[in-house]
Amino acid sequence: MKKGKSRVMLDRVESLMQSYISELSNEYVSSLFEKLPHGKRLRAKLVLKIAGSSKEALRLAAVIEMIHAASLLHDDVIDDAATRRGVASLNATEGSKQAVMMGDILYSKGFEELVGFEREIAAKVASAVTQLSIGEMMDVELSKSFNTDSGLYMQMIYQKTAALIEATAATAAMLAGKESGVYAIYGRNLGIAFQIVDDILDITQTSEQLGKPAMHDFEEGKSTLPYIYLYEALDEEGKERLKSLHAKRLTDDEKEWIKGAMEERGALRKAYLHAKELADEAVSLMESAGESSLADIVTAMIERDF
Repeated sequence: MKKGKSRVMLDRVESLMQSYISELSNEYVSSLFEKLPHGKRLRAKLVLKIAGSSKEALRLAAVIEMIHAASLLHDDVIDDAATRRGVASLNATEGSKQAVMMGDILYSKGFEELVGFEREIAAKVASAVTQLSIGEMMDVELSKSFNTDSGLYMQMIYQKTAALIEATAATAAMLAGKESGVYAIYGRNLGIAFQIVDDILDITQTSEQLGKPAMHDFEEGKSTLPYIYLYEALDEEGKERLKSLHAKRLTDDEKEWIKGAMEERGALRKAYLHAKELADEAVSLMESAGESSLADIVTAMIERDF
């Protein structure tokens, strides 16, 4: 899909989302929806690149983006996040109760539209949303203490982040009459790699680049993959020091110690290579399927700065 056409199609997805919200006939809900950041619309792009620009593809893209937006609203409340992509979050401006209820409205309206699709497609997306919710709960549970189990963390990010991307790619393939299994693997790998790169950027980028405080994840109690790999590489004294810094406001010196230790022990590199391995498999699958634009999405994601 050419860049110009891609932008036009994404604009049509945005218009469709607006029309779904307008059907609710509530000015306050519409005003809150207007305040939500659009983000990269990765899931919509995947649907359009895999399934084309049919009416059904546009509807699927809009529904999945509404569901994703709902999950972000709930995520911000759970994390008590003051910003989203550098802009004040809805829970910061309107309050947590309104943000949760707006998320519920987007979920409900998304599912209302989802039932208009073939049962297999609707079931696939619905199942992914269940996984997303379990992943969010697991994230909260893992954040109660310093988690050193990379397997648990990988399972959590699959559920919280990758499951919906996996379902997006698979259902778009179903609409297009393509082999959904191949696209499901692509989506799964893309989603997991995307989250690992986010984990890395939270450590390596500045607050200005991130649009949120640097190392915010660790301060909020999240032991992401680079921290787990660092823990595994440290001696006992280092392990105790890292654990003592978990879930607390870090000083500049403490942040520098963590960054330096990660560079020295290769934790960031190891996390990146794990993401790249998944990304390379996704690229190979799409190149074999003649989907070069989907391969390009993975490459751009793994090499991004923010």
